[in-house]
Amino acid sequence: MNAITYNPQIAARFRGFLPVVVDVETGGFNADTDALLEVAAVTICMDEDGLLQPAETHACHVEPFPGANIDPKALAFNGIDPKHPFRLALPEAEALKKIFTPIRAAVKASNCTRAILVGHNASFDLGFINAAVARTSFKRNPFHPFSTFDTVSFAALALGQTVLAKSAEVAGIKWNEQEAHSAIYDAEKTAELFCHIVNHWQACSSHNPWDEDIPK
Repeated sequence: MNAITYNPQIAARFRGFLPVVVDVETGGFNADTDALLEVAAVTICMDEDGLLQPAETHACHVEPFPGANIDPKALAFNGIDPKHPFRLALPEAEALKKIFTPIRAAVKASNCTRAILVGHNASFDLGFINAAVARTSFKRNPFHPFSTFDTVSFAALALGQTVLAKSAEVAGIKWNEQEAHSAIYDAEKTAELFCHIVNHWQACSSHNPWDEDIPK
């Protein structure tokens, strides 16, 4: 497997932020009360022509925190069995460390100041990440605490769609409904969608932000 090379010029593309696509699977909709069950993150890199592409995928199953609510309807949707012996789930603090450590390395290699979460309905994913960080008093969260890139808005503007599966279809990205709603699959497809839209926009522009200094 070829090693991933992070182009430090990407720091000028997004004002010092490294896009990292995140998808979470949960036991409900309330980040403060419902369990975080699975996290996947896909780092983004930029080639020498300024085109974005998915880089590395990192994922982890997560043990429900003590007292967490788990709605059976949520489990029916995402297909997760929290008690399955082969989940190899980690407690929240260990799961965050497993996901955040390579993200921090990618941020550093990209000459960026921090990561910015990219998600399809990004506020949902960031809400669960921030809630887990708060519960565990995790000190080295690489993500901006409130800014995000939301591919729902990107896809609505560029493709006339808001649903991830429909957006991928219009963009010409292969979609397998049988694999959907796992954190890894949805994160990787969201990463493809994000790169597709940004690259298409860049192809229509003569302005290359990475050729300039990072705005202060």
